Amino acid sequence: MSKRTPLYEAHVAAGARMIEFAGWEMPVQYTGVLEEHKTVRRYAGLFDLSHMGELFISGPDALEALQYLTTNDAAKIDVGQAQYSLLCLPTGGIVDDIVIYRLEDGYMVVVNAANSDKDVEWIQSRLRGDVTFENRSANTALLAVQGPLAAEILAKLTTTDLDALYSFEACRGQVAGVDAIISRTGYTGEDGFELYFDDQYAVQLWTELLRVGTPLGMAPVGLGARDTLRLEAKLSLYGNDLDENTTPLEAGLSYFVRFEKEEFIGREALLEQKAEGIRRKLVGFVMQERGIPRHGYPLLSASGEKVGVVTSGSVSPSTGKEIGLGYVQSELAVPGETIYVEMRGKARAAEIIKGRFVAAKTRRRP
Repeated sequence: MSKRTPLYEAHVAAGARMIEFAGWEMPVQYTGVLEEHKTVRRYAGLFDLSHMGELFISGPDALEALQYLTTNDAAKIDVGQAQYSLLCLPTGGIVDDIVIYRLEDGYMVVVNAANSDKDVEWIQSRLRGDVTFENRSANTALLAVQGPLAAEILAKLTTTDLDALYSFEACRGQVAGVDAIISRTGYTGEDGFELYFDDQYAVQLWTELLRVGTPLGMAPVGLGARDTLRLEAKLSLYGNDLDENTTPLEAGLSYFVRFEKEEFIGREALLEQKAEGIRRKLVGFVMQERGIPRHGYPLLSASGEKVGVVTSGSVSPSTGKEIGLGYVQSELAVPGETIYVEMRGKARAAEIIKGRFVAAKTRRRP
């Protein structure tokens, strides 16, 4: 039986269409993916992300343990900061992509819902030193307010100085009287916040956010628009663009692999891949002929040879163009290069692009 977040009844009451996702009953849409997507880009959207996993690692050796488990350099995270990182197999394949928060009393590791049980086992079985591990996923709710009006809306419910927070920074504060970790992070390419708090207050906080946000254009947003938003921002999705058979170097995430660290799981394999040369790379492309690139569609060269596969694809609500992500042979992974997507036996042209499909609007520190 699928699990439900504390907001299940609120979603149903709001007319959401519920689907099974990663073992949870989650809202895929309320009024429609296109409308919800544009609401986030123009105003703000409210997301229930309480299916995500929150793991806490503390103790004298917590940093050392994280350094061994993750590819990025956790020593660079100051209290009040967050860091994108990866868990890798010894082969270099990706176990999960994660976000690490450094708090006053330890580290919070946020993992993907579909990988939560796997990640708990992976981390627990490989922890080193004097550390304490807690899985607080079952008692932690997560709401996200994303869009250009996110700060204005959230400011109505908190005295926390939101202007002091930049992208991938966090603090403890109160929102509508509820103690929360307030993080300037998200998965949409827009400015926004994620709120972590005790799940008993989920309905209260959801209701209050809608009360102050609805007059400014904010609306609930489901997983459908969350997917098109992240795709336009060229943010990878685990299970589509990332998995245990892909490495960070192939996925364009080499920035988050810090080889200067003495040791981390997967380091040797990734060093070997780097030395030998990467044979395939994840690219973004825009269709030049009509057709929506779907997950699993073959990617072809001009001669008709299969050179890769589509991992994510959709119509971009912001641009009206059909866009996609996929792995292709490295020699073809060049901006401006023409590749072809095989759709129902017909090859349709697409152009590889550089960067995102839609420019990110996150609030970076000067």
